[in-house]
Amino acid sequence: MKRFIAVSVVLASLTAGAYVLPGGSILRRMATAREEKRLSAFRVEGSVIFSSTAVPEAGAVLNVPTERTDLQGDGVLSVKIPGRCRFDVSSPESSNKAATVQVSGRKRVEGKELPAVSVLVAQVCALLAQDAGSVQDTKLALEAYLQGLGIDTKRTSLARFGGEVAYVLGDPAEGKPQFWVYKDAFRAARVRYNDTAGTAWDVRFVDYTAPATGDWMPRTVEVWKAGQRVVRFTALKADNRSAVSDKLFTP
Repeated sequence: MKRFIAVSVVLASLTAGAYVLPGGSILRRMATAREEKRLSAFRVEGSVIFSSTAVPEAGAVLNVPTERTDLQGDGVLSVKIPGRCRFDVSSPESSNKAATVQVSGRKRVEGKELPAVSVLVAQVCALLAQDAGSVQDTKLALEAYLQGLGIDTKRTSLARFGGEVAYVLGDPAEGKPQFWVYKDAFRAARVRYNDTAGTAWDVRFVDYTAPATGDWMPRTVEVWKAGQRVVRFTALKADNRSAVSDKLFTP
């Protein structure tokens, strides 16, 4: 209850006396910012850390011991725009590997599925690899996607995330589906929603200023499930100029 009151006070204090852009304008500016990067493909290599309930899941898939608080492995995110994404997970302790692939919204798994990785891939693909051919079409596609998650894109407010001011699309009450966008740069900050089983997910995009990724990809992507962080992917090396093979996305 105290947390809810604190969040409400922050939202109220930021919004009071400030002009808040409508949802359509926020998404249009976000689409414009992505288009200006002129990205067609990118590859990000880094470390992936599984925590909480994801530790036994990852341990079973990668065949590594799980008597620990966190389980660390290697992750590779490969993206071809529009809408083709792949995340490969491996561990130095085992020869086992797993991958989640998404193409035009359709998911495919190689090996056994890691649910939190599938969530990461779905949100990265929808929010960072969206290109419907024009700024307006991309804006409409983003709007439809967010509404499909139960987010009221016509309702907007302001809040703080990671020390920065962000626009919040959706009901500002704690626990409601929301999409957050960094106010100054119009980059995705976080998306909160419940899946069809009622599980609460919170995917966070942190630090677009790191040398490893520049301003086109956050250095860190975190997946939170029911209030606990279950996956953190941190970029160590990124490339948005080399070609990404189509074979990565085909069965």
